[in-house]
Amino acid sequence: MPNILLLEDDFKLASQLKLYLNKLSYSCDIVYDGSLFFKQLNLESYDLYILDINVPVLNGLEVCKKIRETEKAIPILMLTAYSDIEAKVKALNFGADDYLVKPFHLEELSARINALLRRGKVPQQSGEIVFSIADLEIFTAEKKASRAGVNISLTPKEYKLLELLASAKGRTVSKQTISEKVWDINFETGTNTIEVYISILRNKIDKGSDLPLIHTRPGFGYYLKESK
Repeated sequence: MPNILLLEDDFKLASQLKLYLNKLSYSCDIVYDGSLFFKQLNLESYDLYILDINVPVLNGLEVCKKIRETEKAIPILMLTAYSDIEAKVKALNFGADDYLVKPFHLEELSARINALLRRGKVPQQSGEIVFSIADLEIFTAEKKASRAGVNISLTPKEYKLLELLASAKGRTVSKQTISEKVWDINFETGTNTIEVYISILRNKIDKGSDLPLIHTRPGFGYYLKESK
């Protein structure tokens, strides 16, 4: 039974989510502020963290950032009342794997949890493929990337998106393919999740370089190539 730790200071919502997750055969513990979150980690191990951003003592973003200082693998799902792109980018830059804007449907929460847990169970390939695009190198065995010899810090989802673009070898990858391969689910029409991640990757990979590698083909998708 997967074990989930929920950080949520709304007692009523937290109780509803715990009840729903239990019905789905997940074990769920609740903490109501950021300091209690880390105390709970000393008592139990978890397969997934769900973090509300606006909580007392240490907010969800601070908790997320602190987790990623020592733990890279356990997926993090952010719950936020903020729908603007800046808030989403900040959450993802702090190491979150996904986010869900309140109010949300419980079925969507279930789908996102399932997708995050499923990815964690996929066995890693033993062999390594190295993608080289201009001065960008991607090492699949280590799940790392560097540009001009400088390591690029990427969250698991950012890396997965980058590897997907690289494996297309210059061909355009559609949003539909990205949502299926990176998130394992289909996003509703109108969501800007993919655009947010592309923006983050561009900032990490292309910023400061005279040679942009990530390109947009309007109406079709995105591609990774040395030149347009």
